[in-house]
Amino acid sequence: HTAAEEFVPLRGPYLFSPFTSRSRYDSFLRNMAFQCQRDCYMQEFITAVVSCSPAELKFENSGKKEKLKGFNVILEDTILFPEGGGQPDDHGTIGDVPVLRVTRQGSEALHFVESALEAGAEVQLKVDWDRRFDHMQQHSGQHLVTALADTMFGYKTTSWELGRQRSTIELDTPAVKPGEMEALEKAVNQKIRDHVPVVVQLLSLDDPAVDKVRSRGLPDDLVGPIRIIDIKGVDANMCCGTHVCNLSHLQVIKILGTEKGKKNKTNLIFLAGSRVLKYAEKSYSTERSLTSLLKTGADDHIEAVDKLQKSVKVLQKNNLNLLRDMAVLIAQNFKNNLNGDNVFCLHRKDGDNQFMNIIANEIGTEDTVLFLTVGDDKGAGLFLLAGPVGIVDELGPRVAELLEGKGAGKKGRFQGKANRMGRRGEVEALLQEHSRRHSSEE
Repeated sequence: HTAAEEFVPLRGPYLFSPFTSRSRYDSFLRNMAFQCQRDCYMQEFITAVVSCSPAELKFENSGKKEKLKGFNVILEDTILFPEGGGQPDDHGTIGDVPVLRVTRQGSEALHFVESALEAGAEVQLKVDWDRRFDHMQQHSGQHLVTALADTMFGYKTTSWELGRQRSTIELDTPAVKPGEMEALEKAVNQKIRDHVPVVVQLLSLDDPAVDKVRSRGLPDDLVGPIRIIDIKGVDANMCCGTHVCNLSHLQVIKILGTEKGKKNKTNLIFLAGSRVLKYAEKSYSTERSLTSLLKTGADDHIEAVDKLQKSVKVLQKNNLNLLRDMAVLIAQNFKNNLNGDNVFCLHRKDGDNQFMNIIANEIGTEDTVLFLTVGDDKGAGLFLLAGPVGIVDELGPRVAELLEGKGAGKKGRFQGKANRMGRRGEVEALLQEHSRRHSSEE
């Protein structure tokens, strides 16, 4: 450095060197990309619009892929984090315009909005702070759990997911031993109580310290210095995400348990910070509701539910026996009161496929066409068309179509699910018409 350069100490949660030149410091901050990474706690920010271009946002709505027309806005800088590093993007506003998605494209952040913004205009950004801080807690919590799982048990993290309700860490082990997750949770929360600082280091790619940092590899489109999240004395890890500046801001971490993951992997499920409080609140609300319904204390809920399940199984078995007896009586009554009609139709709200097949077996289908249905009178249910093979093969698909359902058949029986039981009358009319036409032809 020259003698004319101004040297300044770096403030905030950043490590570069004890002192660095102002010019080099400013250059690194510009290359670091985004204000949200320089100050994760900033909730409002004034910047300028660089460009605004037409764009489409692809998303899923109830499993269907849809597109929304709008604009991609590039700003001089942003406090809205673009998705990356396993962390979802931020929500917020540019002025009064909601930002629906933030993605990274090289060194730029693309803000998708529905209304166009004027290039060069000065705008105010606001971040959805509740969402952002929740993501900070979960992401820093993941770093902490990952580090201690490795230190204590040698379990490496191969991936992780920040979910909407809970987060998952994939551990490179086929199973964990009894007591390990309890010990891990205890150690994690002790670090939180220890008030451990979390700082950001900016390292150049050729810095020897890079080789000592935990990483799963650098992205191909890396721009600027490498960003290191350093939990002092615990872990240093390459990461682009937003994080708390001290582990005490995590409040608490709860490891809910583990489950079998992909081949030879174990999924660790956890909550951090406010999610733990919300989980406790929801659990208590559920406990109170069960206490009211079961008329027992919380400690007796499992036993009470077990008794109810056994009682329901007995009632279901008795109900099935009654339905079978009823099916036999219905069939016998039809056979005892034959009036030359070779079409038999019946609908019951209660019943199942077995109930309908018992009736068909008892009546016989050599000379009789049976149309049987069970379920909601006008909604969904089950149907069975039974009779001579030729007639069933001909009319079965038509019956399913009329009931707006699906079915399949063989050997004189066509059965399936129906969505419009209210159209049973149309099916009965079809069968009666077919019977009259068939009789006249004979």
